Amino acid sequence: MNNSIAERVATFLKAYKPFNYLSFEDLKKIANSTRVIILEKDKTLFQINDSLHDSFYVLNSGVVHLTVISDAEESLLNKCYPGDIFGLRPFFAKNNYQMTAKAREESVVYAIPIDAFKPFALQNSEVLTFLLESFATNTRNPSDKENTHKLLPDNMNLSDNQADVSYFQSLTYNKNPLKVKREDSIKEVAQLMSDNLIESALIAENNLAKGIVTDADFRSKVATGKHGIQSYIDKIMTCPVLTVPENISLAEAQLVMITHNLNHLCVTEDGTDKTPIKGIISQNDLIAAQANNPGVLLKEIKRSLSALELKHVRESLTDIIQTSISKNIPLNHINAIAGEVTLAIVRRAVEQAILELGSPPVPFAFLSIGSQGRKEQLLYTDHDNILVFEDVSAEKYRDVKDYFLQLAKKTTATLEQVGFLHCPFGHVANNTNLCKSLTDWTKQYNSWINTPGENTNENCTIFFDYELAFGEQSIENAITENIFKNVKNNTLFYDYLGNDALKKPTPLNFFKKFNLEEEGEHKGKFDIKTKGLMPLTECARLLVLSFGIKGINNTYLRFKQLGISDPAHAEIYLDCAEAFLTLSKFRAMEGLKNDNTGEFIDIEELSKADKEKLKHALIPFRNLEELIKDKFQLTQFS
Repeated sequence: MNNSIAERVATFLKAYKPFNYLSFEDLKKIANSTRVIILEKDKTLFQINDSLHDSFYVLNSGVVHLTVISDAEESLLNKCYPGDIFGLRPFFAKNNYQMTAKAREESVVYAIPIDAFKPFALQNSEVLTFLLESFATNTRNPSDKENTHKLLPDNMNLSDNQADVSYFQSLTYNKNPLKVKREDSIKEVAQLMSDNLIESALIAENNLAKGIVTDADFRSKVATGKHGIQSYIDKIMTCPVLTVPENISLAEAQLVMITHNLNHLCVTEDGTDKTPIKGIISQNDLIAAQANNPGVLLKEIKRSLSALELKHVRESLTDIIQTSISKNIPLNHINAIAGEVTLAIVRRAVEQAILELGSPPVPFAFLSIGSQGRKEQLLYTDHDNILVFEDVSAEKYRDVKDYFLQLAKKTTATLEQVGFLHCPFGHVANNTNLCKSLTDWTKQYNSWINTPGENTNENCTIFFDYELAFGEQSIENAITENIFKNVKNNTLFYDYLGNDALKKPTPLNFFKKFNLEEEGEHKGKFDIKTKGLMPLTECARLLVLSFGIKGINNTYLRFKQLGISDPAHAEIYLDCAEAFLTLSKFRAMEGLKNDNTGEFIDIEELSKADKEKLKHALIPFRNLEELIKDKFQLTQFS
């Protein structure tokens, strides 16, 4: 590639992560090895089960669709636009492609050779971490202005549409590795490895790792004649051995292997070579773990035939959440994982009800609302949902509604057997007022919006946070369009929502002390849900409605998008986004520790550092409150 083309490629790449972490000179070196591919419309770059290419790809112009096979049909997983990275599987894995990449219009693609790029990536931890996290998850916020493009993972399935739930779990590995002595001969060790059908052996003294040999050592050091087969094994061993702790995750193990260009890691009690050997991790262990994509839990959900089986899945999800939090995995990643698995459980509960009752009489939509609808439910809290069925004639209405009430009753009963609490406010689809036709639901939303206060209650706002769990997307779309049509310039409704959001007790008093419960069973504790999370959730909802932002339910992502839609107040929104994650993590940790909903925090049990961290997360409330008061005329419901 001539210098002018290489410079243009380098300039293009420099504008996007993770290439912006590299110097322009390094990018020019990479660009010199980069191939420019012109894909005609409908031309396939690679497809499912193709052998891996020697390159990954960056889209320069055009549109490329990534598709997977889901339920015997080809389904769209994602759309690539200029700056997007895809086809990264050769960088991390050895099994074939698990998706198809096809141009939907004439497109220009940069093919970046793995061998040319890897040396620069290995020297830059930010590049490696970005690639690894992006390969593991599909949780990039498309509205995050810090991430102006997306890196599309190759391990996803559309019907599952979630981050790889096994990626942050502790690895399964060989806990009985072959251990030999320094004075054993190369021939003896080779014979033992062959007899045991393994690729490596640890050289140990008093069960401490002193070295390692692999089949690669035999090829490069013995087969070439450098060492005789009667020589001691320590002549060809690699030392010191790279050791890792017992609870290492797939993500961490993969990052260590890539960084050090290794295929094996020795597991010890504390991760150092000073403690006993506990096992060995091979590249094959990582591949086996990745072969579970798009997630063992989701596969189990699809196969489940009872509430008990779904309960086992939810318990496994709790373990994953706990492990992920302990490993400081970003909470927005954990929310994405938990949200998709929970949504799949709700979907399967509906399917099980249909299997028992028979086919629905008309199309319908079962919507999760509240924290499930926002994909923020990390703990066993209550389930909230509604059911919307297609309009039918008056004479059919009662029979149709009776069917859906039965379906809702069976579905919600299953969810409660799984472990989700019954909603104390009756916000469940088997409530006759929450199971009705699209026209009736349209009237209900119009009443809430156009006559607030008169026909609303303090809990109705959660009905504006919903996610389709099962059924017709067109029904959800109709509800969304009606809501946004009615809220446009609706100052009365914004007045109501604003006052509702700001009437919660302040989290900190005048002296910056926590406002604790003054009576009841939780006296002396801090209500992190009511005084921390709910005001953020409700303010984010109000603001996205006022800005006409559709399709983003999650509070964290709403604040991130608001930072783009309203750049004048971007700093406030971004502070609130981070505050929401911090508070959510405190609540999750409290709930996991005490096996409850985590709503009430015992401040005295927190360390001094955690107290300050919690207090710091509550400070953005004041600026957000002032912004709401300035933007909306909060008079009528004050």
